[in-house]
Amino acid sequence: MTTVDINLIVEDTLSEALLVQVLVQSKSNLKVATTLGLEGFGYIKRTINGFNKTAGGMPYLVLTDLDEYSCPKALMNSWLSAPLHRNMLFRVVVREVESWVLADRTNIASYLSVAKQKIPQRPDELEDPKQFLINLARKSRKRTIREGIAPLPFSTAKIGRDYNGLLTAFVATNWKLANAKDNSVSLSRAVKRISEFTPDIKSA
Repeated sequence: MTTVDINLIVEDTLSEALLVQVLVQSKSNLKVATTLGLEGFGYIKRTINGFNKTAGGMPYLVLTDLDEYSCPKALMNSWLSAPLHRNMLFRVVVREVESWVLADRTNIASYLSVAKQKIPQRPDELEDPKQFLINLARKSRKRTIREGIAPLPFSTAKIGRDYNGLLTAFVATNWKLANAKDNSVSLSRAVKRISEFTPDIKSA
């Protein structure tokens, strides 16, 4: 199988880790050349049209959170000023990337040291997956999870001091795509589109 280099454009390191695992575990022929962004959705929103114009020379795989938009199509219509280039694969997580993390219910429950029954079967339907995950971490039997993922008492921080580190490590070592895609429609659709993606770097 011939590999195809592709650039990732993501909001943060957790999104990057998930995309890498999706590509590896789905046995995709797409190989990550470099990762761009890692500065939140604002960077992607500001630069997406520029990358879309230059996609003829290098394919891009974009991943961003749906957040407050009504649907992925509404987000893309708001951000893009021209039709999406065939070499630009744009995927939107419903509703936040944490829903994909939670979708592997068995392994995230074990990692957080909480009962599997506390993990929803359809995490895409959560209004705030990140806050849900943080609240789960507060109930963990492991101190490192409680203090690393959830903010400390009386802290003004929104996430724990090692939130990204702990969850990125989980995704890299324990998260299983085969489990997760059955529980997340947006993840399942992303995997399907990635498997069908056939960029043409000669097109402009």
